[in-house]
Amino acid sequence: MSFDLETDATNTWCPGCGNFSVLRGIKEGLGDLFNKDYMKKDIVISAGIGCHAKIFDYLDLNGFYGLHGRVPPVLMGVKIANPDLTVIGFAGDGDILNEGVSHLIHAAKRNLDATIIIHNNRVYALTTGQFSPTSPKGFKGKSTPEGSPEEPLNPLHLLIGSNASFIARCYSGERKHFKETFKKAVRHKGFSVIEMLQPCVAFYNTWDYYNDRVVKLTESDHDPTNKQLAWKEATYQEDRIPIGIFYKEQRKTFTENLTGPKPTDKKQRDIKKLLKKLS
Repeated sequence: MSFDLETDATNTWCPGCGNFSVLRGIKEGLGDLFNKDYMKKDIVISAGIGCHAKIFDYLDLNGFYGLHGRVPPVLMGVKIANPDLTVIGFAGDGDILNEGVSHLIHAAKRNLDATIIIHNNRVYALTTGQFSPTSPKGFKGKSTPEGSPEEPLNPLHLLIGSNASFIARCYSGERKHFKETFKKAVRHKGFSVIEMLQPCVAFYNTWDYYNDRVVKLTESDHDPTNKQLAWKEATYQEDRIPIGIFYKEQRKTFTENLTGPKPTDKKQRDIKKLLKKLS
């Protein structure tokens, strides 16, 4: 583990929260990458709003703590300014599959060279238990005491239809699997997304549910270049929930396809006049 990523922020996640596994997997994964081709100063992170977003405070990295659902456009601005940076975003299921769903779709379509972790606990946890876009039909929460009448959104189906070039699903109960998948997502040149099945112990405790159903996709039983197969495997089933890399392809990234304004050069610029004008 790279302890260089530690901060002095007090962790306020509930004991047993699935986010702890995500945080540790990120630290371990980046620690491995820092020992090879990546440097800490070249990593930029962003987060939306929600319990997931507290991870921003627990990682000593450069970044921008944004608004609900605005992680993709923040990362896009960073990459346009400097395509050499590695950008990583953290978003919740309500955060990016509701408020920010349009940003997610267009970032996937454009193949922005970015990695986004969707913390999917299938509930609005920070606001104490309302149903989210991924809550199952019949979910009983504070906003749906009689049960949600809606069918849940499948994030991976949305991303397959939006032409994301790297699509994976992981589970908080399989931290080492997440760590290795995360490293592959970061190394991927293009838009890489991991749906993280992350139980919320306070408002939707799914540890036992996932422990009984999660299975790993292996290279021997799944071809990640087959989009139709990816769609089939990504379907939630009552008795079997696969995790792993469902789909990946290589194609030009958004910044490589830009024909308009070129990314800014690395010349140092004085922005004091601009800040004074905007103040």
